[in-house]
Amino acid sequence: MHAPPLLQMRGICKRYPGVEALRDAALEVHGGEVHVLLGENGAGKSTLMKVLSGAVRRDAGEILLDGQAVDIPDPAAARRLGITTIYQELSLVPHLTVAENIFLGKAPTRWPGIIDWTTMRRDAERVLESLGVSIDPDAAVRTLRLAQQQMVEIARALTDAARILIMDEPTSALSEREVAQLFATIARLTSNGVAVVYISHRMEEVFRIGRRVTVLRDGRHIATRDIGEVSVPDLVRLMADREVSDHYPRRAHTIGEELLRVEGVTGSGLRDVSLVLHRGEVLGIAGLVGAGRTRLARAIIGADAVERGRITIRGQRVSIGSPAAAARARIGFLPEDRKQHGLVLGLSVERNVALSHLDALSRFGVMDRSAERREAEDAIARLSIRTPDASQRVLNLSGGNQQKVVLAKWLAAQAEMLIFDEPTRGIDVAARHDIYLLINAAVAAGAGVIMISSDLPEVIGMSDRVLVMRGGAIEAEFSSESATDAAILHAALGVAS
Repeated sequence: MHAPPLLQMRGICKRYPGVEALRDAALEVHGGEVHVLLGENGAGKSTLMKVLSGAVRRDAGEILLDGQAVDIPDPAAARRLGITTIYQELSLVPHLTVAENIFLGKAPTRWPGIIDWTTMRRDAERVLESLGVSIDPDAAVRTLRLAQQQMVEIARALTDAARILIMDEPTSALSEREVAQLFATIARLTSNGVAVVYISHRMEEVFRIGRRVTVLRDGRHIATRDIGEVSVPDLVRLMADREVSDHYPRRAHTIGEELLRVEGVTGSGLRDVSLVLHRGEVLGIAGLVGAGRTRLARAIIGADAVERGRITIRGQRVSIGSPAAAARARIGFLPEDRKQHGLVLGLSVERNVALSHLDALSRFGVMDRSAERREAEDAIARLSIRTPDASQRVLNLSGGNQQKVVLAKWLAAQAEMLIFDEPTRGIDVAARHDIYLLINAAVAAGAGVIMISSDLPEVIGMSDRVLVMRGGAIEAEFSSESATDAAILHAALGVAS
């Protein structure tokens, strides 16, 4: 007789006012497997994991561990059952040491109230060693790289005797080397019987690390498959209930006049950077983490100081001293961290869309609320933003729809140059396709797009030209025909091809 699955979630339902987040959702996970959880943004993945981790109470359904029904009223109860979550936004205390973070709330003591620092340090060293990582237990967490901080989170989970580890987009900000290290750590965990529920929108990771995959759509369980039984088109069809036949739907556009020229820009980590962007063009910028891609974007929009060099817009030399000046020059910036720098989460969709051009929507300092609402409703229709209405707070939208609101903000401001920094990070395959189509529509209408991305297939698939940055400088330029993964990686690493 086979042992029951380690985890079974059946008939899980969760309702919020006006929204049914989960409808008869289900998940079954075996010990020692990496089980990938897929679905479009808003499909219910996060809500289902919040139910499992005790952050949200289910309205209906049951949860079984080793075949026994359990109640998970709060995160503390989840941890006692061996269920630990590592969120995309890590929950470490930056000013405390690695050892203090690992044993936060459960430090060994010599006697009540007195921490046994020697034992805590030794135990921290032991658990880090078991993960195959070399991190100083006495180092302050704020001094660690993001990948090292994730290892500290995993070490903390192991000291909770985790049996089920939930990982939400764990590689979204990691280099390829750090991803390989993380996957090696996951392999060690699963070989010891730990079950990993892995949420990711990167399809290559699904096939690289997963054993089985469960797809949710509209809060419902759609399918569970062995990884060997499905392809990327199969999974997209299950997630979106539609075909996404052309993964990178770049279209040939007429390249027009010069919109932007950057010459010899130096400062804020940049070294003599020059580039040209034309109307009707997608200019991709690739490079490794820390190569200077985001610094370049920030220099163009005036967020970072430029020591020397010049910027010309539509043939006129300009001095852009702030993002507000860039907006007046009709340059829109869609930042890597849309939640922190691209949106005001507590405001409505309509107010976020209006933020880039309040002057145009006001008269004598008074907002024309009717015009604001009409503009937002038009953007919702044109960009297919999934929201109950324009008054919905952006906080409540999925990641893909939040990204569409950022784009709507700049389209409403009639931006002619759009700089996308990691435009599809944390966005599902179907929503990515929507973003690509919107980029196509923007360049077809005469805009110029600079697309910064760590996703090489995305850069190659969507760009008319690709610039590769390394050490704050432009290392190489490729046409769409000559751009390949190998060529770009060689340039990014600074080695001969």
